[in-house]
Amino acid sequence: MKFGKIFKKQMVPEWVEAYMDYNGLKRNLKEIRSYKYSRLSRAASRVSQQAEALHRSFSGLSYHPSNSEHAGDIEEQVIKVDTVQQDDSRKLYKTKFLKKSEEGGEFEETFFRKLDENLNKVNRFYRDKVDEVLEEAALLDKQMDALIALRVKVQTPDSYIMNLEKHPSDKVVVDPSDSTMRTLGSSNSDMVHGIDRDSIPEEAFHILPDIVPITHIDDESDEEDSSDVKQDLREILARVKMNDALESPMSTLKGVFGDSKNDEPISKKGLKKAEEQLRLVFSEFYQKLRRLKEYSFMNLLAFSKIMKKYEKIASRNAFRNYMKTVDNSFIGISDEINRLLERVEITFVKHFANGNRREGMQFLRPKVKREWHRITFFSGFFSGCSLALIVAVVFKIENRNIMEKDFGTEYMANIIPLYSLFGYIILHMLMYSANIYFWRRYRVNYTFIFGFKQGTELGYREVFLLSTGLAVLAFICFLINLQLDMDWRIKDQKTLPEVIPLGLVTIVLCILFCPFNIIYRSSRLFFIRTLVHCICAPLYEVTLPDFFLADQLTSQVQAIRSFELFICYYGLGEYLQRQNKCHSHGVYNAFYFVVALIPYWLRFVQCIRRACEEKDTIHGYNALKYMLTIIAVIIRTAFELKKGRNWMILALISSGVAAGMNTFWDIVIDWGLLRKNSKNPYLRDKLLVPHKSVYFAAMVVNVILRVAWMQLVLEFNLKSLHRIAVSTIISCLEIVRRGIWSFFRLENEHLNNVGKYRAFKSVPHPFHYYNDDDSDDKDD
Repeated sequence: MKFGKIFKKQMVPEWVEAYMDYNGLKRNLKEIRSYKYSRLSRAASRVSQQAEALHRSFSGLSYHPSNSEHAGDIEEQVIKVDTVQQDDSRKLYKTKFLKKSEEGGEFEETFFRKLDENLNKVNRFYRDKVDEVLEEAALLDKQMDALIALRVKVQTPDSYIMNLEKHPSDKVVVDPSDSTMRTLGSSNSDMVHGIDRDSIPEEAFHILPDIVPITHIDDESDEEDSSDVKQDLREILARVKMNDALESPMSTLKGVFGDSKNDEPISKKGLKKAEEQLRLVFSEFYQKLRRLKEYSFMNLLAFSKIMKKYEKIASRNAFRNYMKTVDNSFIGISDEINRLLERVEITFVKHFANGNRREGMQFLRPKVKREWHRITFFSGFFSGCSLALIVAVVFKIENRNIMEKDFGTEYMANIIPLYSLFGYIILHMLMYSANIYFWRRYRVNYTFIFGFKQGTELGYREVFLLSTGLAVLAFICFLINLQLDMDWRIKDQKTLPEVIPLGLVTIVLCILFCPFNIIYRSSRLFFIRTLVHCICAPLYEVTLPDFFLADQLTSQVQAIRSFELFICYYGLGEYLQRQNKCHSHGVYNAFYFVVALIPYWLRFVQCIRRACEEKDTIHGYNALKYMLTIIAVIIRTAFELKKGRNWMILALISSGVAAGMNTFWDIVIDWGLLRKNSKNPYLRDKLLVPHKSVYFAAMVVNVILRVAWMQLVLEFNLKSLHRIAVSTIISCLEIVRRGIWSFFRLENEHLNNVGKYRAFKSVPHPFHYYNDDDSDDKDD
């Protein structure tokens, strides 16, 4: 594989703009090569003159002075790299091409100017990121101070506090000014994290490995000099407080009623939760360090490759001179990342893996996701079986002439809604599988955006396998249902065929909630947790997976109503009469309204919470959009149940207003398209799909499918079976529209992250650490 492809593959998607523009520099080299070739073709016309000059030179008739006086470093005669010192002590590099006067020298000068721009860009970005991780390391260091102090307090509270009070002067302190993460550094055999070993009971030694550089205070003068910057364990405990972010229903309710303070003593359960949270913080921090190390290595390698190509094309010796500059730049000489990586590993293994390095590194290092050939095989096998079963079902219906019999229409009107639930789920999974495929193709970092644990996320093959497997299961059940009904006849009122759909739902729910580590357990737990957050929308902090799933649910209204139908059909015994008369029950009709509003209501309260927390009016307008949709759904459902001309007019008006508002929001806000001043007319500046026509086609399709749901209002004189068929088709079209929306919505989110270089999750720290200023403010 060529280096250009490897370089692109190894890029952090959100940092693409910060990498060296390898392909752009290759284009500059192609210009130099094209000029060289054109010059050679012009030189071919002077072959005879050159041959004659060469003959005279060899014959000794021509005399040339020796060039020995010009001997020296040839590379210095090609380029000269100057360093410009900035006010913030950063260096800028500017290369002077010394052969500019030669023919075609302007092309090479342009190449070196762009090469300098890339070197300065890479150094600037890398330095900013190094400064950022050093600040994070200092914060993480304080978190470790708090964790270890609280471990002692929780596990050995009485003996330790008494010992500490007996020896208040025998204290060893930690210097918080060390920004290279002193918690992750070397150790002193007599000290344990800033505390004298003599003041710690023996039962606490397993809690506090000696891992930090610390210093004794031997006299009062030293103690006075360091009192402003150093602290002992008691000061740490006095300044530490558990962060109580509004992440759970109870904490949210406490925050609403003004009781968000957490002054209760920390228990072992709280300490364990803090440890788990810090494990995640360490993991994300470690991944960032690894990515920065890869960023440095790949860019250094890219500079080396491009300079070798330049030497080969231009036939000039400039590689060693320029690479010396690159190696002496910040990205070449900085070693902070390697040191931090080593210290993070040491600290994590000692504190969170009980000294077991293998266990600790398995948690820190991302799992490499393996691609199994059997997944591809079974995906193809199940898809083929699904097509064969569809043909078998069609032949079964046609062969038995079900639709031509008196009971055929009523029978199909009863059975189709029961199995359409699985059709909606399968179609949605297929759209999600297609989205994953295209997200990967266009390098949309969906795993980071959704917050999937690396190595456990489902790929498009796995999702396709699940969808085709469910399709095979559903079609087999449907075919068995038809076979049993046709053999035993409807009038026999046998119950076995009727409970087959219920059995299929039971199987699917058992697989979904199965606690055992089978069938992608981590992904199932992620889905269930996100679903719970959606259902309890105002009580949990709203994250992107939460509102993204809630948006998906708004396109599954008919599927949710199918669950209600299952409850009515089997709970009220309708299946015994092989009839679906659920609409004759008032309770069913009431819930028929409610279940259609639930997804939109969840999105509404999510928007309200985000508007209150983030103080952004855009979420308020989004909430208004969902409120208009709720009104439209209520009126449309009322028309569906009550009919009447007035209800139809109200349904058309409300649905039209909601469809217009939703269409505008989809295209302009969620997709970020229709920008007036964009360099891509009526689109946006950055596009991942190379064909612009795709975006215009998606906008047109979105408008058409948004309006399609109004067909349910217009088709008011259809027979029951035809009405069910139209409703099913339009629901499927809505799922397709949502799948298209999902791709461009995540593409826009990815580009927003790229603009801000956000490539890693922000895991909240478990402790809040009060500084001196905070303490003063608190006292005031």
